[in-house]
Amino acid sequence: MEIKRFYKTQRELASTLNNIVDAYWENTLSEEELLANISEVYCNNMKKILKQNDFTTILKQQCGKRRLEVIERVLHINNLLNNEKSIG
Repeated sequence: MEIKRFYKTQRELASTLNNIVDAYWENTLSEEELLANISEVYCNNMKKILKQNDFTTILKQQCGKRRLEVIERVLHINNLLNNEKSIG
């Protein structure tokens, strides 16, 4: 799976995040790769992922609650996200 560092749109970014989490759920991506890929995408595209300590509306619509829970947990594990909860 090829993952770009920088994304033009939130929809393109959401699609990539979906692919990363889905690959992990299908056991084609290791846990270490999941952590590394999500962290890299987040670090390079923070403004397209979070607005006012919450996932953007586009990400919520495109990714769904279960995927965002995984993404949020990965960000907490890597100390990239400090607030208590970003999704609701």
